[in-house]
Amino acid sequence: METGRDTFPFPYQPYDIQEQFMQALYRALDQSKVGIFESPTGTGKSLSLICGALSWLRDYEEKKRQDAAALLQEGEAALSTSTTTSSSSAEPDWITNFVQKKAERDLVSKLKEEDLKRRKREERLEMIRNNTQLKYALKRKSHEDDEAFKLLQLSKEDQAEAPGDQEDEEHIVAEYESDDDAKSKSRLLGGEDEEDDELVEEHVTKIYYCSRTHSQLAQFVHEVQKSPFNKDISLVTLGSRQNLCINEEVRRLGSIQRINDRCMEMQKNKHEKQHPEDGAKRKRGPAKSVCPFNKASALQQMRDEVLGSVYDIEQLMKVGKEAHSCPYYATRLAIPPAQLVVLPYQMVLHEATRRAAGVQLKDQVVIIDEAHNLSDTLSCIHSSELNGSQLCRAHSQLTQYADRYKSRLKAKNLMYIKQILFAIERLVRVLGGKVGQNPQCQNTQTGTEMHTINNFLFKAEVDNINWFKLQRYFEKSMISRKLSGFVEKYAGSGVTLHTQNTLNKENRRTEGLLNYLKTLKSSKNSASVPQPDQQESAEAEKVLSASPMMQIEGFFLALTNTNTDGRVVVHREGTLSESSVKFLLLNPAVHFAEVLKECRSVIIAGGTMQPVSDFKEELLLSAGVGQERIVEFTCGHVIPPENILPIVMSSGPSGQELDFTFQSRDLPCMMDETGRILSNICNVVPGGVVCFFPSYEYLRRIICHWEASGALTRLSMKKKIFQEPKKANLVEQVLSEFSRCIQRCAQECGGLTGALLFSVVGGKMSEGINFSDDLGRCVVMVGMPYPNIKSPELQEKMSYLNKHLPHSQGRTPGQALVENLCMKAVNQSIGRAIRHRGDYSAIVLCDRRYSRPATLSKLPAWIRSRTSTHATFGPAFAALRKFFVEKKQQQLVLNGS
Repeated sequence: METGRDTFPFPYQPYDIQEQFMQALYRALDQSKVGIFESPTGTGKSLSLICGALSWLRDYEEKKRQDAAALLQEGEAALSTSTTTSSSSAEPDWITNFVQKKAERDLVSKLKEEDLKRRKREERLEMIRNNTQLKYALKRKSHEDDEAFKLLQLSKEDQAEAPGDQEDEEHIVAEYESDDDAKSKSRLLGGEDEEDDELVEEHVTKIYYCSRTHSQLAQFVHEVQKSPFNKDISLVTLGSRQNLCINEEVRRLGSIQRINDRCMEMQKNKHEKQHPEDGAKRKRGPAKSVCPFNKASALQQMRDEVLGSVYDIEQLMKVGKEAHSCPYYATRLAIPPAQLVVLPYQMVLHEATRRAAGVQLKDQVVIIDEAHNLSDTLSCIHSSELNGSQLCRAHSQLTQYADRYKSRLKAKNLMYIKQILFAIERLVRVLGGKVGQNPQCQNTQTGTEMHTINNFLFKAEVDNINWFKLQRYFEKSMISRKLSGFVEKYAGSGVTLHTQNTLNKENRRTEGLLNYLKTLKSSKNSASVPQPDQQESAEAEKVLSASPMMQIEGFFLALTNTNTDGRVVVHREGTLSESSVKFLLLNPAVHFAEVLKECRSVIIAGGTMQPVSDFKEELLLSAGVGQERIVEFTCGHVIPPENILPIVMSSGPSGQELDFTFQSRDLPCMMDETGRILSNICNVVPGGVVCFFPSYEYLRRIICHWEASGALTRLSMKKKIFQEPKKANLVEQVLSEFSRCIQRCAQECGGLTGALLFSVVGGKMSEGINFSDDLGRCVVMVGMPYPNIKSPELQEKMSYLNKHLPHSQGRTPGQALVENLCMKAVNQSIGRAIRHRGDYSAIVLCDRRYSRPATLSKLPAWIRSRTSTHATFGPAFAALRKFFVEKKQQQLVLNGS
């Protein structure tokens, strides 16, 4: 049966393609499909997703309400009639009748209860949205409570006595029983008090929207704020503690690991304070600090505030500070009643993170935006890498930890700690080194080996370890967090205690750790010729003083994957510190399958989803999704067709064929021809030209060649030259200068006609950067950015796909993967130019290989339909010049009118 909707609430008159998008999305959600949706950047994709999905949710809830009301009415009517039906079974009629009536009564009771809950929830939201007086009263009470809390803390600090040996209690691993499955799971807030119980709610039907970065999520929330659903949608934005913490004492710790550890410690202190052990003596020492922002009443107030209005992360921080309530925990409490949850990829795609955040996917809708690299994202999230330095540092730290607390650790804990130390030692041995020595002074034979998980465990001689039990120990004992706290306390400054004898004893216990860290620091500084700036030194010190046990826990978890789903890469790089072991996930579908199985519907959306074949094969069909459940939607652009000019250029001005294969691209004639092409383009293109190269190394070589030949000087006489920086923190500065230069040239009308930006495919400017209007009047793609075919990881991935996926069109799945990776990168880069309806730009693809039909078919449909292929330079350049002359004339007409 065809389901759908003709009109959708929208802030303005939608484009035809937006209406088509919303209708297709509505049908996909209504029919519980898995959808692949492509809508080019600049076509209002976010608003289409919002209005289409929320229209469906509103209709679905209304239909559910009507069905429940009809069932309730039917059930009550059935109960009111006292007819008895004759039964052919052995039981008497009165028993059959009683059972039937009881089932009907239970159903009616359940429906009434659900209806009552829904009404209460709606009334509460309505009250929150309208009753501002109540908000201010709660806020005032929160401030009074906070003042009282501070006074209480001060009085406790005054009463605190000198700490004894118990001050390290927080670092000691609790007694561990590995087979005790009946242990209760830790609660979200750490406490099980009655106040917290009041906050627990059941999950309503909701939409989880996830994207890659917090800035993309904030942009989506701003679109929701502009939509017609702004006033009546319950939206909550989730983020990490690092993004949402408002406790300045904790925020100052800087690294996400330290912030997490400190926060967890404060929750534990809160729990212990509320539930002291029966009959246990209170240990003397300073009062353990608890977070003043994590009180049930304040959290409930902020949860209600969050559900009543639409906030992004920055606004949540502001609300949290005003309400003296933790945004991190308040947003998690708001998940069950929320209708739209906005969150980063990791919180949906990683099962442990999902569980920790309280995200439940059963019968819910998930929309994954900016999903062009979803397969790679899944592989990265579930892959893990450790270098020799991390392994040696972890071994040293854990040895010091076990040494210091051996008299206070239970036998079971010591057994597992020894097992972890043994496993780390064997990993170091596999890399060709020894623990207990500086990894930077240990030489190893260079080379790369690829192993299945089982073969690696045999090689490392750790096949007798039960990795599942060890993983449970990591989870239950929280040894990584305990060790992190221990290292943070003792690394760098030593121990400060009250008596000289104890001081010497304490320092002896941690002397090895401190000396080892110092050698690492001094070796790091002496190894690098240029002195790093103060910020880099501080970052390096933070890394060295932090514990890498979290990463080791992640690697051990990866080893519990099925043998066929992953590989372990052993990479030796001359020294132990540079050598590494890496778990490589080959089958991302194994982790995506659970999301697909649990959810009612999954929508995978993006601006450039082509080519989609690998999505379907590698992520959907391999995960057990039937072909009939998959729907695809792709639409054109909102710009007029004449506003884009894609050209495939097969040869340059001198007739040199453009062949940027690995064998030919370094030839001087190829580099010279590229310089001549750019020079001609800069003569006719106004404003900004963005030129993409396959790699940083090739960009460096071609610039060196142009400097020597004088080509770079000739280019700089027409446009000021900018180059993509390798450091991420310099990107904004370069873009700002690039933009200012173009604006200045447009106003001054001097010798320079704009700016030329050299960028790298897959670099910092090939994704998420906006080259709209004059910033990107022409995008040039030099060569085809194929991945390094000699990479052991890529070769193993190709081999895996060839073995497990069907061949198509005479090509192996491995070959298709390489081509798809290349064209996805191209599509992302050339999509930087056209950003809105009135924009226009030329796209020049410099390589004869782009003219192949199979390659052209992988371009987005709206670009492919306008692409012209030219065997010689003359006609291509003539088309380019004509395009910009016409645009200039149109601009003059517009300005004149």
